[in-house]
Amino acid sequence: MKQEVGLIGFGEAGFTLATTGNWGDSAFVFDIKATEADTRAAMLAAYARAGVQQAASLHILVGDAALLLSLVTADKALSVAQDAAASIVPGALFCDFNSIAPTTKQAAARAIEGAGGHYVDVAMMAPVAPPGVAVPLLLSGPQASRAQAHLAALGFTRTRIVGADVGRASSIKMIRSVMVKGIEALTAECMIAADAAGVLDELLSSLDASEKAQPWADRADYNLDRMMVHGLRRAAEMEEVVKTLDALGTGSMMTRGVVERQRAIGCLAATPPPKGLKEKLQHLSTASIQSDGRSHKNVDASREKI
Repeated sequence: MKQEVGLIGFGEAGFTLATTGNWGDSAFVFDIKATEADTRAAMLAAYARAGVQQAASLHILVGDAALLLSLVTADKALSVAQDAAASIVPGALFCDFNSIAPTTKQAAARAIEGAGGHYVDVAMMAPVAPPGVAVPLLLSGPQASRAQAHLAALGFTRTRIVGADVGRASSIKMIRSVMVKGIEALTAECMIAADAAGVLDELLSSLDASEKAQPWADRADYNLDRMMVHGLRRAAEMEEVVKTLDALGTGSMMTRGVVERQRAIGCLAATPPPKGLKEKLQHLSTASIQSDGRSHKNVDASREKI
């Protein structure tokens, strides 16, 4: 078989990209669910709706593709790359779209590159539906420029190369998720508690009144400034918030993490704090903070000083 693109995995991402890109029978697809009795019919129906061609096995797909897009679940991304390496065409591009850690992508790259293929780290920076091939993509790796040209031919309109190192694109996505998914989780913890306490409307009004639009650099600088100056006091206050949420029975998982982070930075006693975001980050990067987010300074002693 000759094909323009081979898709490994055909869940929401694969289906949406194939249909919005109108790839039709120029795309061949292998998804493990097409080989399993309880999911085969549904997967074959999805192939038919998208007009793509079925590959009988991963090795058949990989063995005849110059361009591969890996669109599987995060827990399968590395093993799929390792399996694909066994049959990859020398010089073929393996574009890993999966949301996985930089170290996982680097391990996958070693497998693909070791077999003669070329690995490209691709990060999707927004939900794939509804934009499809208009979804913003970040690319990194030695073959990122070549991959960008191939993806443009498939209809991708918003690609940007962010470096020559595999893992750079995924680093941006993974670390961005700390903020994006963290805000989602904090939102859930806050709103569920407010509703349980019967103060939801008042809480929302208060947030609306205090919210100020700021560039993220300014917001981050301000937030770190407050933590450096008032982290210990705020940690003590947030412990009371934990008690509030626990009394409501709504859960305090995120808030407990806030206590630890506020205390860790407050324990550094950076008063006055450095001026500017980069200067603050430099200070924090050289300070003694453990991998679990705690300061090496005596946490119990710091509590007594609050």
